Amino acid sequence: MSTFSGRPHRALVVVDMQVGVVRDAYKIDEVTETIKDLVTRARAADVPVVWVQDEDEARPVGSPDWQLVEGLEPRAGEALVGKRYGDAFAETDLEEVLAARDVGTLVLVGAASEQCIRSTLHSAVITGYDVDLVKGAHTTSDLSAYGMPEPSVVVGFMDLLAEHGMQWPGRRGRAVAPEDLDL
Repeated sequence: MSTFSGRPHRALVVVDMQVGVVRDAYKIDEVTETIKDLVTRARAADVPVVWVQDEDEARPVGSPDWQLVEGLEPRAGEALVGKRYGDAFAETDLEEVLAARDVGTLVLVGAASEQCIRSTLHSAVITGYDVDLVKGAHTTSDLSAYGMPEPSVVVGFMDLLAEHGMQWPGRRGRAVAPEDLDL
């Protein structure tokens, strides 16, 4: 259904599952296990796995906080995309990586739900991708001290937004339970 002709494939896009991003994140152990399972399923189905890592002053490339969490290790041949903005498409080669693999549908997981996941989801749908945001496979930290809702509300809102607020002509976003996801 995406607006890209000749791009029938899916890719699992893992956003910012880095030590310094998810250190105190909501349900991080469960989210990590769900993402590990999705990575295993994607690899078994020959679905490309694309790893996105935030690169900024707080997480310089190669630093301990920049590293992916234990158990989420890219394999040889899997794309690594560095980003400096919330949107994984902004000034990165993500579009080129996906186009080279004929990808028209993204399976989106990672952190942080209200920042990088939201902006990447929004940008992808506007650009022409269909996006499946996987329930239970994205997370955020508790920012309620800064006026944000509790993490469970933020995560639930993102699922709702993906399901009901990301519809454009010829493409869509949706929230999908891991067990209902067709890889």
